[in-house]
Amino acid sequence: MSRTVQIGKFSVGEGQPCFMVAEIGINHNGNVEIAKKLIDTAALAGCDAVKFQKRTLEIVYTPEELSKPRENPFGKTNGDLKRGLEFGREQYGEIDRYCREKDILWYGSCWDEPSVDFMEQFNPPCYKIASASLTDDNLLRHHRSCGRPLIISTGMSTIEQIDHAVDVLGTNDLIILHCTSTYPSSVEELNLAALQTLRERYDVPIGYSGHEVGLATSVAAAALGACMIERHITLDRAMWGSDQAASIEPQGVWRLVKDVRAIQKAMGDGKKCLYPSEVPVMNKLRRVGL
Repeated sequence: MSRTVQIGKFSVGEGQPCFMVAEIGINHNGNVEIAKKLIDTAALAGCDAVKFQKRTLEIVYTPEELSKPRENPFGKTNGDLKRGLEFGREQYGEIDRYCREKDILWYGSCWDEPSVDFMEQFNPPCYKIASASLTDDNLLRHHRSCGRPLIISTGMSTIEQIDHAVDVLGTNDLIILHCTSTYPSSVEELNLAALQTLRERYDVPIGYSGHEVGLATSVAAAALGACMIERHITLDRAMWGSDQAASIEPQGVWRLVKDVRAIQKAMGDGKKCLYPSEVPVMNKLRRVGL
């Protein structure tokens, strides 16, 4: 597999630097200033992009689901919570301006067709299709009709469901992410060996979307050839919010990017050689030469 996908100024795929994405998602808790701090965190750590989520609540959720009692900072129902977490045109306009100022890409995962249409006004460099939407053929086709690169997550999906999604989307400008959809995910269920399975099955770049606690396994994914790493980020894992516990804090974001970049430099080209820097040591320590 040698295909690459162009996302903004970044080429994503085999032989390219790992595309590092900080998922803000809904960890902004409905506050643009928190969103800006998370953008700052990602930019300072050296991430290439940040990702948000967008939903049309009346399409994604049933009236019964929205009316369920749920104490939250915005009210007393699940609908109050969901509405409080959704950004509209004004908020995303400010996010768009701020990301341009910070020179970092941003895009979203859209859970319904009108949300895709909403995001189109910002000319995103790509779209992410969430694991929960992998089997929504109409939504897949609507994304594809926009003509932008697509990233699909494969959590909570069988290989047959992934096959079908790829059949619907085609492989042009497509990136597939291995993922386990539990929050947080247990190490025993990360199944990083599936990166190779997906790489052999589909002629597209393969990346990793992680929800585990800690950084080591995400770094391992990069060592196993993931072309892209996506992790949720937060200002503080103790903050209110359903995704905070499965996220990484600012220092962790910095460490993750640093370690992934180091891993990629260390991988080399696979050809065993004698480095010039080794010659003085060889001359000093080796008693018998050839």
